[in-house]
Amino acid sequence: MKDPRQVAVVGVTGYTGLELAGILLRHPAVSSTTFYVRDTHGAHCITELFPQFRHRGQAPLRPLALDAIISSNAGTAFLATPHEVSAELAPALLEAGLRVIDLSGAFRFRSPETFTSWYKLPTPHADYLGEAVYGLPELYSEEIAKARLVANPGCYATSVVLALRPLTEAGWISPDQNVICDCKSGASGAGKDPRRDLHFVEVDENFKAYNLFSHRHTPEILDHTGLAESQVVFSTHLLPLARGILSTIYVTLSAQQSPEAIESLYRQFYAGRPMVRIWPAGSLPELQHVAHTNFCDIGFALDKSGQRLIVVSCLDNLGKGAAGQAVQNFNHILGIEEKTALQ
Repeated sequence: MKDPRQVAVVGVTGYTGLELAGILLRHPAVSSTTFYVRDTHGAHCITELFPQFRHRGQAPLRPLALDAIISSNAGTAFLATPHEVSAELAPALLEAGLRVIDLSGAFRFRSPETFTSWYKLPTPHADYLGEAVYGLPELYSEEIAKARLVANPGCYATSVVLALRPLTEAGWISPDQNVICDCKSGASGAGKDPRRDLHFVEVDENFKAYNLFSHRHTPEILDHTGLAESQVVFSTHLLPLARGILSTIYVTLSAQQSPEAIESLYRQFYAGRPMVRIWPAGSLPELQHVAHTNFCDIGFALDKSGQRLIVVSCLDNLGKGAAGQAVQNFNHILGIEEKTALQ
């Protein structure tokens, strides 16, 4: 059996892959890490391509070749790759006996129709959708620990689902009112490929909405909150920042509640979950509190009626929204403390 502590990382040149590399290079339980990229630019070690990792650990850099990964000693593969690349690589790696943690959206849904509808891509990997475990450890840690294939959640979806799931499980959200998820993200959430709308002069001193009623993280939010699509208004905005997500979520409760009851609900729901920090009633988190961490901070405000609730959820889109959460899932697979290398 392949050793899961020996790791292959595919796709280190993107923002998420680079963040993942930094975490894995300091991870005490990882026995070896090899990075695979389409173009090594002649480099043989990750420090040659990314000098910021000098004196933090040496790790081989190899041209991406499926046979090379399969024939290596790697027992875990992290795929920080586009959806279509993950859909191609993951099945072959699984068949070769590796465990796969995929950071794309390729395996986040049970239904191939959902993937096709929202991602506008074919689903040749449909046979594996039923096997994949959604990698939100605060909800599915037991399943993740046993999984061969973990589908790492989307960054927006993580912030919204963690904010809403305690309320939906308790049945506290009014079924007759919309839930408005008003979310803002830093520019790294759009990836590293050059795009005109992400040029510095387009983003700096600007703020805009995008992908309204069409954002790909929508079905994740619906699947893992249990809310109907007709009830959820999910809006996304681009902040002139490098990293971070702040989600402001407007909820009408089905019955009057007190601030103490709401705070108690959240604290009980996330008891023993070190990566979610609940703020005292009336206190609200900010992006600076979570930048470069794997925390999701949740705060709220309740109006005098006891039924109009605003929940604020903050995280780092490259940390808890991507690479940090992938390592948190990896820690569950290894059966070690879930915050290892994340604090």
